Amino acid sequence: MRIGDGVPSLAREGCLKIIRASVKASHKAAFRIVEFNVLGNHLHLITEAADKRALSTGVQGFAGRVAYRLNSALNREGKLFAQRYHARYLKTPREVRNALRYVLLNRKHHAVEQRFTKTWIDPFSSAAWFDGWATPIRADEPWKRELLALDRPTAKATVWLLTTGWRKHGPLRSDERPA
Repeated sequence: MRIGDGVPSLAREGCLKIIRASVKASHKAAFRIVEFNVLGNHLHLITEAADKRALSTGVQGFAGRVAYRLNSALNREGKLFAQRYHARYLKTPREVRNALRYVLLNRKHHAVEQRFTKTWIDPFSSAAWFDGWATPIRADEPWKRELLALDRPTAKATVWLLTTGWRKHGPLRSDERPA
C-alpha cells in the first residue's frame, strides 16, 4: 500500500504506534493481518482472508482506520494512500516463504548502506512477533526489549501455507537478504 505525494514518512515511532493499533483493530473472523512492514512511503501486509470480498473489505477497513488516525496525528487532510492496494495471492510454500522474507526483512532491500548485525530485526515490522526465525530473537538491546514487551498486534496465522507449509523450505534467518 503506497502513500500519496506530500505525506511525510510513515517510518517513525508515532506513525508506527498508530499503524500497530490499526493492525490489531482490523482483525475479523474472515480477515486477519498476519505480518506487516512499515517503510517510509509504503506498507507491506501479509493477510489471510476467507475470500476476495473479505480481503477487499478488510484492507479497506484497515486503510480507512490508518488514514483517519494518521491524518489526525499529522494534522493533515485528504487521501493518505495514493492508490488501491496491490494484492498478490500466494499459492505455494515457496511463494509464502519468499513473501515472509521480503516483508519482514524489507528494510534491508531498500537500505543504501548495508550495516545490519546478524541479530538485527526490523523494528518497523512484525518481526518481533514472528515465530519462524531460525534462532530466537535476542533481546540484546534496550529497543528490542521494549519491542518484545509490547502486545502482539498481528493475528496468528491459521491457514496451512502460513502455519506449516512454508516451513518445509526452512526457517527464516535474520541475516537473509530479500530478493
